[in-house]
Amino acid sequence: MAFASLSVQGAPLRIEYQWVGSAAADAPPMVFLHEGLGSVAMWRDFPARLCDAAGVRGLVYSRPGYGKSTPRPAGEQWASDFMHQQARLVLPALLRELGVERPWLFGHSDGGSIALLYAAAFPQALQGTVVLAPHILVEDVSVASIRQARDAYLQTDLKQRLGRYHDDADSAFWGWNDIWLAPAFRDWTIEEEIRAIRCPLLAIQGIDDEYGTLEQVRGIARRVPQTQLLELPDCGHSPHKDQPDAVIEAVRDFLRGSLAWVNVLPPLG
Repeated sequence: MAFASLSVQGAPLRIEYQWVGSAAADAPPMVFLHEGLGSVAMWRDFPARLCDAAGVRGLVYSRPGYGKSTPRPAGEQWASDFMHQQARLVLPALLRELGVERPWLFGHSDGGSIALLYAAAFPQALQGTVVLAPHILVEDVSVASIRQARDAYLQTDLKQRLGRYHDDADSAFWGWNDIWLAPAFRDWTIEEEIRAIRCPLLAIQGIDDEYGTLEQVRGIARRVPQTQLLELPDCGHSPHKDQPDAVIEAVRDFLRGSLAWVNVLPPLG
């Protein structure tokens, strides 16, 4: 585990990060962006498994407010454009600090939305993007499930369980939950912004996703013509947990079809 020191709009940030996978240091990099309650530790071994299968070098990091990164200031709510800020300010600063150029992005849920926003804002800066259960608009099912999560945090041991992965569980949970349930956030959408994406794009969603309908990924495909879609049966909001082998195979095939260096990919199996 390591830490990067950043300055974003004059604010100092400490970002927890880790390189994963067995690929050489000069292998193409893939940057993993976690979900609304995620962190470096919560990915577990999935990034390393994917990177070893695809022949890439993985960079996993915790956004501010999560894991061991700088916590959210007490009493401060994320702004409605918090994902835009992560995509346009924090992620670029981290990549510059670590010397990462033209990576692949792999984003889950809120991390998927941030990956889409980065790809739209910096269309020439990426090899390609993979998103799992991303959000491009707020749906009733999303709000209902997030309300249920709030009840679980207040009434069950969810806070203690999150405390295994975050230095400040309240920072992680309430930062995510409060903004998603804020009335002003109900109209949040990135449907038009993603039209600027030019890199190869793979969008994956579980058919049984409890946080969004398939309109999320189908809406991406209508606006970004080069999108490849994968809709997984018997799969909820976390395809990399519910169907890890299917996700790894799909990503590996996606990279194989998108890159000139496919002949260096390790054999299947």
